[in-house]
Amino acid sequence: MDEVLTGTTLIACEYDGGVVVGTDSRTSGGSFIASRVTDKITPVTEHMSILRSGSAADTQAITDIAKYYIETYTVMEGEPVSIYRACNIMRKFLFNYRDQLSASIIVTGYDEKLKGQIYAIPLGGYSTRQHFTASGSGSTFVNGYLDSQWKPDMTFEQVKQLVLSAVYLATFRDGSSGGVIRLAIIDKDGTRRELYRPDANFPQIVADPPAYSPLPPHLKGQAN
Repeated sequence: MDEVLTGTTLIACEYDGGVVVGTDSRTSGGSFIASRVTDKITPVTEHMSILRSGSAADTQAITDIAKYYIETYTVMEGEPVSIYRACNIMRKFLFNYRDQLSASIIVTGYDEKLKGQIYAIPLGGYSTRQHFTASGSGSTFVNGYLDSQWKPDMTFEQVKQLVLSAVYLATFRDGSSGGVIRLAIIDKDGTRRELYRPDANFPQIVADPPAYSPLPPHLKGQAN
């Protein structure tokens, strides 16, 4: 059987008080769209969420297993597991089973020690902390945009608009990304969720290209 290609758009960005994450909602298998309203922001704790790309079954299984370990350690030790430690729990599984899994995740969250944090774990199980990151097929269209627009000490509203516009631009160009835009804000108060429909409550930031005739205009008196 031929390989089935899948796609998605995941964006995460830190700000002074936490993290803003945004995703599209399309689940696809090649040219077939399996779902238009998938929730790719998976909560692990009140202050931690996972963004999933790759095989939906693989990422869901790894998230469920890691969530069990995180909850167990929290009960045994009597304090929440840090975002960095949770990242290493997931990284270990992704590394140990790197030949069997097709899973790339972004660990996002907030704790009192390091505040808002973003850890990217691509295929293979290598993790890095980043101020902002993009993953999935849509990321190839907006990495340069994020590099040019992100600046240190951005306010919450600036970061929120950057994440929204990056997801919107990715879905505009990437055929494997689409649907609604799901947003999550993670800070000291927990996680807040927002939903945006590009056709309803999102400002138009891309001009639709005009249609051109495929043939040159016919001039009067011109010979065929």
